[in-house]
Amino acid sequence: MASQPHDQQADEVLAGYRKSIDNIDAALIHMLAERFRITKEVGAYKARVAMPPADPAREERQIKRLRSLAEEADLDPEFSEKFIRFVIDEVIRHHQRAREG
Repeated sequence: MASQPHDQQADEVLAGYRKSIDNIDAALIHMLAERFRITKEVGAYKARVAMPPADPAREERQIKRLRSLAEEADLDPEFSEKFIRFVIDEVIRHHQRAREG
């Protein structure tokens, strides 16, 4: 069949892309795990010194900074903001739990 070599080649190209995606996904998970290890320490510190779990001014600065980085990286800034807000909300939830005991 004449189309078989093309299909096999396309599958190999796709497999290469998918391997790269898998590697990036693994790196993202490891980076998020490291980020949450650090924010867990921040939450424990805030609980010890009676600081509030959230810092809205810092959050807004971070969102603005990351939106700018997203634009520079040709990534949708709306997506980047939704992503970081999701992460921030989870961090605040952890900080609230640390504060409660």
